[in-house]
Amino acid sequence: MTASLSRGGAAVGKLSDLSPIEASAVLYLRLWGDATARNDIACKIGGDLGAEPEAVAMMTLDRLCALCAHHGRRPLIRHQVGCSCLGADENCFAQMIAAASEGAREDAMMMAALIVRPDFAPALAALSEELGLALRRMTEPQPLPSTGHLSPSSALH
Repeated sequence: MTASLSRGGAAVGKLSDLSPIEASAVLYLRLWGDATARNDIACKIGGDLGAEPEAVAMMTLDRLCALCAHHGRRPLIRHQVGCSCLGADENCFAQMIAAASEGAREDAMMMAALIVRPDFAPALAALSEELGLALRRMTEPQPLPSTGHLSPSSALH
């Protein structure tokens, strides 16, 4: 393994230290890298988002990872799917997705430029935002719809 490849795979933390969006991004990156596990992604995303959003999220994940694979500065190093460690490349990927999901486009663009050639960084940042928002919908509790039928005196404590 060359020095640059070993740096990308160096453990920099634990998955348990990440936010749900960041941990999900790492998990899906790992699953995408394992061709036999891609069906697991479709089932997971489909179960959380429903049929139409599943297709959009899967297409976004595929486009994002393909962009990294074809136009990356070097191959992204991934740990095994079940590994509890967090690799340096995986952390950069997760931070990019999380920043983009929060609307921090400049931060996402900076991290995208670390992963792919500069001319592809804007496309990667845009895809990161799309995937990050889908992961946010999956990992954050959704508010219950208000019915407007309860009066203040009938509300429960």
